[in-house]
Amino acid sequence: MTVLPVQAGDPPFRILQIDGEMVGRVTSMTDVLFAARAAGITVHDLDDPAAVRWVGGGKLTWRPH
Repeated sequence: MTVLPVQAGDPPFRILQIDGEMVGRVTSMTDVLFAARAAGITVHDLDDPAAVRWVGGGKLTWRPH
Protein backbone atom coordinates (compact mmCIF):
# COMPACT_ATOMS: atom_id res chain seq x y z
CA MET A 1 0.00 0.00 0.00
CA THR A 2 1.12 3.55 -0.69
CA VAL A 3 -0.19 6.63 1.10
CA LEU A 4 0.46 9.70 -1.05
CA PRO A 5 1.21 13.25 0.23
CA VAL A 6 -1.40 15.36 2.01
CA GLN A 7 -3.75 17.29 -0.27
CA ALA A 8 -5.47 20.52 0.73
CA GLY A 9 -9.14 20.04 1.46
CA ASP A 10 -11.70 20.31 4.20
CA PRO A 11 -10.55 18.12 5.84
CA PRO A 12 -7.07 17.59 4.35
CA PHE A 13 -6.68 14.09 2.90
CA ARG A 14 -4.22 11.66 1.41
CA ILE A 15 -4.78 9.27 -1.48
CA LEU A 16 -4.39 5.57 -0.69
CA GLN A 17 -3.15 3.22 -3.39
CA ILE A 18 -3.16 -0.56 -3.20
CA ASP A 19 -1.19 -2.42 -5.87
CA GLY A 20 -0.83 0.86 -7.80
CA GLU A 21 -4.57 1.52 -7.97
CA MET A 22 -6.28 4.40 -6.19
CA VAL A 23 -8.51 3.05 -3.45
CA GLY A 24 -9.73 6.38 -2.12
CA ARG A 25 -9.14 9.32 0.16
CA VAL A 26 -8.03 8.80 3.73
CA THR A 27 -7.95 11.39 6.50
CA SER A 28 -6.36 9.38 9.32
CA MET A 29 -4.40 6.28 10.19
CA THR A 30 -7.70 4.64 11.09
CA ASP A 31 -8.99 5.26 7.56
CA VAL A 32 -5.87 3.56 6.18
CA LEU A 33 -6.51 0.50 8.35
CA PHE A 34 -10.21 0.36 7.45
CA ALA A 35 -9.49 0.68 3.71
CA ALA A 36 -6.82 -2.02 3.92
CA ARG A 37 -9.20 -4.32 5.76
CA ALA A 38 -11.92 -3.70 3.15
CA ALA A 39 -9.40 -4.75 0.50
CA GLY A 40 -8.64 -7.93 2.44
CA ILE A 41 -5.29 -6.75 3.80
CA THR A 42 -4.42 -6.95 7.49
CA VAL A 43 -1.80 -4.41 8.55
CA HIS A 44 -0.08 -5.21 11.83
CA ASP A 45 2.40 -2.33 11.81
CA LEU A 46 1.91 1.00 10.02
CA ASP A 47 5.67 1.61 10.39
CA ASP A 48 6.57 -1.52 8.41
CA PRO A 49 7.80 -0.32 4.99
CA ALA A 50 6.95 -3.74 3.55
CA ALA A 51 3.29 -3.11 4.43
CA VAL A 52 2.84 0.66 3.99
CA ARG A 53 4.86 3.20 2.03
CA TRP A 54 4.31 6.75 3.27
CA VAL A 55 5.08 9.47 0.68
CA GLY A 56 5.41 13.10 1.72
CA GLY A 57 5.33 12.45 5.45
CA GLY A 58 4.75 9.61 7.83
CA LYS A 59 1.68 8.22 9.52
CA LEU A 60 1.34 11.32 11.72
CA THR A 61 1.32 13.79 8.80
CA TRP A 62 -2.24 14.81 8.00
CA ARG A 63 -1.92 18.54 7.28
CA PRO A 64 -0.44 20.10 4.12
CA HIS A 65 2.97 21.72 4.52
